[in-house]
Amino acid sequence: MKKNNLSGMGRQGGASALTMMVMVLFFGGLLTLVIKLGPAYLDDLTIQEALESLDGTEGLSQMGPAQVRTLINKRLSVNNVRGFDAKNISVDKDGELVVIKVDYEVRNNLFSNVDTVVHFKHEYEMKGK
Repeated sequence: MKKNNLSGMGRQGGASALTMMVMVLFFGGLLTLVIKLGPAYLDDLTIQEALESLDGTEGLSQMGPAQVRTLINKRLSVNNVRGFDAKNISVDKDGELVVIKVDYEVRNNLFSNVDTVVHFKHEYEMKGK
C-alpha cells in the first residue's frame, strides 16, 4: 500500500496578516485618493467641454470679455460646476480670434493636515460665426 504524501499541502499557506494589512492600507489609500481627486478632474472635463462648445458660437467675435465670461458661467451652472470662480478665466481678442485662458487650482483636504493641490491650465483659440 502506498502512503499519500500530503506534506506539500501543509507547506502551502495564504498571505500573512502583515501582507493583508499592507494590501488593505495600500488599496484604501488609493481609493481615498480617487474619491477626493476624482470630482476635481470630472469638473475640469466639464469646464473643458463647456469652453470647447463655444467654438462657432454666433457672434462670439463681437462679444466683449464680460459677455463671454457670462456665457461660460451659464454653461457651467447648467452642468452643475459649483466651485469654479469666473475670475480664473481670461478672455482676450486678437482680431477675429477669441483667446480664452483658464488657470486655476483645486485644493482638497485628504486627511488630518494633509492636503492635495491639483493645478489645471487650458488655452483655447476660437472663432465665432
